[in-house]
Amino acid sequence: MFPSVRLRAFPRLTVALLVSTLFPALPLAAQGLSLTDALSRVAQADPGVAVTGAQRDAATAAMRQAEERPQDVVTVDLEDLARTGPYTPVASTQTTAWYERTWERGGKREARVGAARLNRDVTEQRGRLRQLDILAQAQAAWVEALAAEAEIPVALERLTLAQRLEREVARRVGRALDPLFALERARTAVAQARIAHEQAIEAARIARMSLAAWWGADGDVQIDTSSFSRLAPDPAADAQPIDVALLDAERDAAAARARLAEANSATDPTLRAGLRHYGQGNDVSIVVGGSIPLGGRRAQRGNVEQAEAERRVAEAEISVLRVQVKRDIDRLLAQRAAIVREINKIDNAVLPSAERAVMLVRDGYNRGGTAFTFLEVTQAQEAMIDAYDRRITLLKSYHLDGARLDRLTGRHAPLLASAENR
Repeated sequence: MFPSVRLRAFPRLTVALLVSTLFPALPLAAQGLSLTDALSRVAQADPGVAVTGAQRDAATAAMRQAEERPQDVVTVDLEDLARTGPYTPVASTQTTAWYERTWERGGKREARVGAARLNRDVTEQRGRLRQLDILAQAQAAWVEALAAEAEIPVALERLTLAQRLEREVARRVGRALDPLFALERARTAVAQARIAHEQAIEAARIARMSLAAWWGADGDVQIDTSSFSRLAPDPAADAQPIDVALLDAERDAAAARARLAEANSATDPTLRAGLRHYGQGNDVSIVVGGSIPLGGRRAQRGNVEQAEAERRVAEAEISVLRVQVKRDIDRLLAQRAAIVREINKIDNAVLPSAERAVMLVRDGYNRGGTAFTFLEVTQAQEAMIDAYDRRITLLKSYHLDGARLDRLTGRHAPLLASAENR
């Protein structure tokens, strides 16, 4: 069970700059669109839902068609329509009207309907996995937007520190404690920090617009950034991969095709009855007949073997997929555990030390002595900002790995139900 990132005593402006993005447990948590809300919008707006619905309708129609039995046949035969010798077409022609019906044997109809129903299940599962792929991509865009938002207060902190240092250097230059070029370097740092802050704001805006584009929104959106630093418990290591559902459906469909091929090996008798009219004297007679195919089992042997082989292929693919997904899940869980450990070390050791170094160097520099230089103050501040940036990078990787875990385990599958029913 992963520990939560806890709030510490950051110096001065750090709390005000970072709390709204990095520490959601406080009342300052941003109010905006949550991940569930965003993914629900993506699922509702996905144009592929119409494709999946049309495919499902086609499969349903195929299932209804499979329920139809062989059609009855009515035929008409004309005999002696033309011949040699003395001949009168009307008087010499014989006409027979036939009615034929084929009786299916071996449970063909039930096997045919079962195969069509399982083919529909395959179609539905394939459509659901395609939608989950879309949600996984949208979730990655959500993480990118969160990370971009988290960069803004860090960039603002960098700008604030640079401006404060510029004022301190100006005082020291005025007292002839530092050379004039130190002030120019401080001004350059302020200009660079201001540009970085503006770029961070613009990058966050672009990331939010890219996220909104997943559900067709043209403008900007406000998102809830409180989940960015939340280290949620990971799924169990034995979680079932959602992709196995498709392979299960394909295996069942292959088994149904095998049963259908076996049922088709049973021969179907065809019986017919007719009424024959004789041209001479207008006499009539009743005629009957029938037929049955020969070698039905031999004719269907290849189809049966093919369907059985397809079922074995599906069984083998299920075993392979389970191994692959378990390996991927274990790798992602290990990566996320390592990230949590590093974040805790940054929170408990790196940031406190870096912040103390900034305060000590700044205090010594402000006292006007020569023990600390402009370069040392700058290096201390950059070390602290780098720790903040590293923390954001780790959180971004943590949530991107979480998006992949969510896709493998089908965590967001319940969101698809409402989209399918719209």
